[in-house]
Amino acid sequence: MGKSLATEWGPYGIRVNNLCPGYMKTDLIIDLLAKEGKHIEDNWVKDIPMGRLGHPSELQGTVVYMASDASSYLNGCDLVVDGGYTCY
Repeated sequence: MGKSLATEWGPYGIRVNNLCPGYMKTDLIIDLLAKEGKHIEDNWVKDIPMGRLGHPSELQGTVVYMASDASSYLNGCDLVVDGGYTCY
């Protein structure tokens, strides 16, 4: 959908990009891990080259960049912030 909107709205100066976060240690995930056990986190982390879950605050820089003039020519992109999970 993002790429389609970027194509449609780009001529009007409206940029559309997608922020694609990986596994993030949100309150919901922290609660899930507390109930279900650390083995779930271990299973996720084994496939992340950085060796850990992300923290929501680690998305801030990407969001600021996407909203700033520094990304004025960025349109129709998928920005993946996943600790390298999708490298495989």
